[in-house]
Amino acid sequence: MSSAGALAELLRLAVRNVGRHRARSGLVVGAVAFGVAGLILAGGFVHDIFRQLGEALIRSQSGHLQLARAGFFEQGTRFPEKYLVARPAEVAARVAEQVRTQAVMARLAFSGLLGNGTADLPIVGEGVEPEKEAELASFVTIVAGRALQAQDRYAAVIGQGLAESLRLDAGSRAVLLAATPDGALNTLDLDIVGVFQSFSKDFDARAVRIPLAAAQELLGVDGANTIVVLLAQTRDTPHAAATLRHAFAGSGLELKRWEELNDFYDNTVKLYDRQFLVLQLIVLAMVMFGVANAVNMAVFERTGEFGTMRAVGDRARKIFALVVVEAAVLGLIGAALGIAAGLALALAISAVGIPMPPPPNSNVGYTAMIQLVPSVFASAFAVGWVATVLAAIPPAWRVARIPIVDALRQNV
Repeated sequence: MSSAGALAELLRLAVRNVGRHRARSGLVVGAVAFGVAGLILAGGFVHDIFRQLGEALIRSQSGHLQLARAGFFEQGTRFPEKYLVARPAEVAARVAEQVRTQAVMARLAFSGLLGNGTADLPIVGEGVEPEKEAELASFVTIVAGRALQAQDRYAAVIGQGLAESLRLDAGSRAVLLAATPDGALNTLDLDIVGVFQSFSKDFDARAVRIPLAAAQELLGVDGANTIVVLLAQTRDTPHAAATLRHAFAGSGLELKRWEELNDFYDNTVKLYDRQFLVLQLIVLAMVMFGVANAVNMAVFERTGEFGTMRAVGDRARKIFALVVVEAAVLGLIGAALGIAAGLALALAISAVGIPMPPPPNSNVGYTAMIQLVPSVFASAFAVGWVATVLAAIPPAWRVARIPIVDALRQNV
């Protein structure tokens, strides 16, 4: 018999044996399905954290992409006046010509002191284009007053933590003090028109946003530090980044993607990826132990059957292969059922949502869902099937080595 024919015969016998021993087959299938469904739910939950965290950072602070003078992202927070982009409106227009965007806006960074007449606190400020920022800031909540508007001149919105520290509210007045590039001190009297809450508690504790024109007047400059790009879809980021890097090569501008601008996101992804890897290993071990126990029991009870097969001429390697193929068939069935159960549970849970408390360093809770991620489904299926096959190898090896006479005694 050819190798293909032998394999087909082995598979036929394995499928028949799986049907004959329904109770133990069901036990193995159930264990595998439970593990696979658990991995799908856990993996989908973790990926939802990644997605919601990424969108919160993009649509409250960084946008999808940022262009700035070379060196700004490393040194610009200390000396933003040394890294100005001249004619930011022209750069923004050129960006819009190269890639499909939802909005492109200029920002001017500065630091200084904000005072309420009796106390001053250090702040991190930004001059922004109000209407364009409104398109980006869908994850920023105005908790008092209103957002900046195009007609505002000497107005500001401040973070909730800063407002509480200085006891400011919408309708209050404050004085902003900052140093110009030549070392002079300049002040602006500002109307606090709104108080906002973003994803980051630290950001809200010191953030001030004023119109770009007011920031340029405060610092005595004409340019901006960054050109922030908001795309229609986050998945377009890699392509847009590659296009803009090529378009601005040699211009003295460098581009950063949102992942590069948010260290917190990168560290969170690494943490949860490692935790999910540990979970996969735990599920792999649990499935292996569960399946190994069921296969050991089945092999012990069928020792006489295997002895009879050996007595009529079947070799030990066929016995070994038969046990392993039976396990592989059970693993495929269990993994497939686990995929179906995981999909159904993911859809049901996502329809309801999982209320979550605020993450570390955040003010805002959120509703978690279970993302349907093809790579998670594939890895869960592989873990379930591989665990089943590996668990069957030791008992298959042991039963194949039992002498024929000892195996036949089990029939007596």
